[in-house]
Amino acid sequence: MDIPVFDSHFHIIDRRFPLVENQGFLPDDFTCTDYLRRTETMNLAGGAVVSGSFQALDQSYLEDALATLGPRFVGVTQLPADVSDAEVLRLNGLGVRAVRFNIKRGGSEKVEHLDRMARRVFELAGWHVELYVDSRELAELAPVLAVLPAVSIDHLGLSASGLPDLLALVERGVRVKATGFGRVDFDVAGAVRDICRANPDALMFGTDLPSTRAPRPYRDQDINLVVDTLDIELARKVLCANAIQFYRPAASQNCCLMSTYPGY
Repeated sequence: MDIPVFDSHFHIIDRRFPLVENQGFLPDDFTCTDYLRRTETMNLAGGAVVSGSFQALDQSYLEDALATLGPRFVGVTQLPADVSDAEVLRLNGLGVRAVRFNIKRGGSEKVEHLDRMARRVFELAGWHVELYVDSRELAELAPVLAVLPAVSIDHLGLSASGLPDLLALVERGVRVKATGFGRVDFDVAGAVRDICRANPDALMFGTDLPSTRAPRPYRDQDINLVVDTLDIELARKVLCANAIQFYRPAASQNCCLMSTYPGY
């Protein structure tokens, strides 16, 4: 495929670094080498390495992954609420661009710290917060999420019954990851169209590799679904441009992601 893809959501799993059993689950290895081999047929513009529940608050695997994959890749980490300003800024210098709250699986800081942490990391480093959350829980969280400076929600929100609440947040500026198509209980093409209709800048494609615990793992046809569902210019935004714009650090207009791909 000629369209560049910024993979906004994938995991690197490497047993050289700490792993924590989550709900009785430990994943198989999926190293940087494995990831690059699996995506070698893509026109890969970069991507976001996302910390999973099984990595808890460890930073060592992420530091190694970002150093290995290079400057077109950024990190989404999990941090304790009492993390120091110096640590946030150190991780920012290594390419980390967001904090994840894993409400569905755990392993991250608790949601009661969301508001304060989201504002703090945005003010310090221009980071956003990312939520792995079932959209059925969004009505309760909406008053907080709608007024935060930068938010993304994983895997299309997972549930059909929560889609109206997700779309209401999209209209308020919340971003959504077009990931985990095998995790959801609704028609993906219809949701993709609805989200883009609500805000054409909101949707960001990702592979979700290696699709740990997904009922149906990622397949290459998932990219084709986006292309077939949208017109070509909107597909380009979803597959690459929206994510590169979102992951650009607010504090720097000279981010390597933008300079490497000036057309996006």
